[in-house]
Amino acid sequence: MPDIVNLSVRSLVEYVCSSGSIDSGFRTASTLPGGTKAHQKIQKQYGDSDQKEVYLSAEIPCGDLLFVVDGRCDGLLVDANGGITIDEIKSTERDVLSMLEADAPLVHWAQAKLYAYMYARENEVEWLRVRLTYVRIDTEEQRRFEREVTLAELSAFAEQLVESYAPYAKLLVRNRTLRNDSIGELGFPFKDYRKGQRKLVGSVYKAIDEKRKLFAKAPTGIGKTVSTLFPAIKAIGAGKIEHLFYLTARTITRTAAEDALALMKEQGLNLRSVTVTAKEKICFRDQVDCRPEACPYADGYYDRINGAVMDLLEQDTLIRRDVIESCARKHTVCPFELSLDAAYGADAVICDYNYLFDPRVSLKRLTGERKQGTVLLVDEAHNLIDRAREMYSAALEKRDFLELEREFKGVREDVRAAAKAVNKWFIELKKRIVGEADVSKEPPAKLLELVEGFVAVAEQALASGTITSERLLDVYFSALSFIRIGKLYDDSYVTYAELDRNDVRLKMFCMNPSSLLKQMGKGFRAHVFFSATLSPLSYYMDMLGAGEEDYSVTLGSPFAKEQWEFEIVPLSTRYVDRAATKDRLTAKLRATVDKRPGNYLFFFPSYAYMNVIYEAFMEGIEGATGIRTLLQTPNMAEEERERFLGAFVGGQEGSLIGFAVMGGIFSEGIDLVGDRLTGVAVVGTGMPKLGLEPNLISGYFAGEGKNGFDYAYVYPGINKVLQAGGRLIRSEHDRGVLMLIDDRYLEPRYSRLLPEEWR
Repeated sequence: MPDIVNLSVRSLVEYVCSSGSIDSGFRTASTLPGGTKAHQKIQKQYGDSDQKEVYLSAEIPCGDLLFVVDGRCDGLLVDANGGITIDEIKSTERDVLSMLEADAPLVHWAQAKLYAYMYARENEVEWLRVRLTYVRIDTEEQRRFEREVTLAELSAFAEQLVESYAPYAKLLVRNRTLRNDSIGELGFPFKDYRKGQRKLVGSVYKAIDEKRKLFAKAPTGIGKTVSTLFPAIKAIGAGKIEHLFYLTARTITRTAAEDALALMKEQGLNLRSVTVTAKEKICFRDQVDCRPEACPYADGYYDRINGAVMDLLEQDTLIRRDVIESCARKHTVCPFELSLDAAYGADAVICDYNYLFDPRVSLKRLTGERKQGTVLLVDEAHNLIDRAREMYSAALEKRDFLELEREFKGVREDVRAAAKAVNKWFIELKKRIVGEADVSKEPPAKLLELVEGFVAVAEQALASGTITSERLLDVYFSALSFIRIGKLYDDSYVTYAELDRNDVRLKMFCMNPSSLLKQMGKGFRAHVFFSATLSPLSYYMDMLGAGEEDYSVTLGSPFAKEQWEFEIVPLSTRYVDRAATKDRLTAKLRATVDKRPGNYLFFFPSYAYMNVIYEAFMEGIEGATGIRTLLQTPNMAEEERERFLGAFVGGQEGSLIGFAVMGGIFSEGIDLVGDRLTGVAVVGTGMPKLGLEPNLISGYFAGEGKNGFDYAYVYPGINKVLQAGGRLIRSEHDRGVLMLIDDRYLEPRYSRLLPEEWR
């Protein structure tokens, strides 16, 4: 029996026929919604006997492999004499009227010819035509190239394609066999299950088996990472899925996933995982510039990438950042693009949420079949709500277009005019704004139209190679994002404009991302959303797109209640009362440290409030010995963060106090075990500052029949409190003091959201 290789037409031809360099960034971001419209406009011109989006497939043997290749061709055209033409439509920003047939990339011809082969073979057609139709997005001008091909020529071409792909396919088949054999022998990587761990493992496996979403509230210490990865890997071995994505919001949780896979590798697991690191972090150049003339790793990338991917997937199983960087240097290819290309050949991918949920940066080549065989493991899922609002919202500012208008005056008239049109629209908007902001439930239709025109002109200017304006490139990307988000606009959105001195900012704001998260996650076999702080669970299930058939599981803490020395300090930390309670708060913090010297973290709802209390605290300890302090600052560099955490050493004399903010880099995902941390104080309820966006969210959910204030303020705030307080007890040996400082914790609305072990 031959090994079966399922493959899309696009994946096959792009692997074999792509060549040359990575295009400059603005080109790869192109194909706008305008590209889809251009396709559809051409397809509407087809005759009655013509067909569009025609599904075609073929089985192509190659040695001990059987390739099953399929896809949809743009057009299948029938002339008056019954002759067949396969039409492949490509939208572009370039001047199509000046194109020559030699300008058409081989990969485009290959795609059309492979569809022609499938049709000719299935219908026993001896010859037919293949056509490439290029359409310019902004002007809709068209250019066509046609060739006549015979079935014999097409058969030889298809065989050549699969022969070229076969070494890579054999590598994937080999890796899959090694993987499945090793999974069969793999046991749970620890001697015993912790309390609640077996239940979580079983729940994850059941969700994958039954194709559901699982929402798991799993406290710190239960071992969430291994408890989700292990059953997913066993599901791969059982043939239920082929791939998994481990999605995170932070580098530290990515490392936890890598460490769990490394542990299982030590016990015999042979599974290939790829960690995707953001382009800005992994780029070898001082500044990201993907133009071939500026970067040797982009120049000729597609001529070398197949060898690099083969090398990477053949030699390594745990493909972390350092492994990718080493391979990228060896083959002189872009490390970021290498990680993406390798991800398609891996069993597991560890990456940020946005690669799956953000429409602007998603992994584009995930086919429907690939999704059906993939589970998404979403770590720290409480972070996904705000991240999703960010992904599905977009804003533009007037001043950007005014500056472009000035910059391109006398340089390039079409760019200047397009920027001027947008700037003029903002001037009219500015006149209409009364008070703090102008809010509308309607999308800014006219602005979207003007921005589409600007993008088309900007693309031409940037594609010309004569324009090097960084401002134009930045505004182009912002405008492109704005258009994409405009296509998603529905009743979960609101449009608001606000004044900032002489500037005007307009934002399409997504208040409820649940339906878009559901849409972007559609097609995957299962989703597992897990966190220690999904409280209340009903809120997170609602916001993350749960259906009636989906599961939830709540697990108790594996730690004893006695490990916490818990206290509620009933002081008001409301904004209007902060000056009046400042001295009592400072005295309480000082008394706690004096009573039990050690290492402490004090968390505050804002930098401003933290700095006020820090100054008062420092005045109170002036001249005292044995107390050292650290202060978190905005935008701390990585070395500064490491120094901050590195100062928390167990067994040192005196006391060390770190002042930090809730929801910041030190309130999530850090482990200061043992006597590295003696106590935590959480000041306030973590609620967002009263403002326009939270108020819009509150009003939206009130209109949906829910408690809008809880959805906008209380639940997001309590999550920050739970995360900050969760830094204290990280293992069964930890002991410590936890203080929640605010009188609202005595109210049922807040106290019922606290963990049982804190009450």
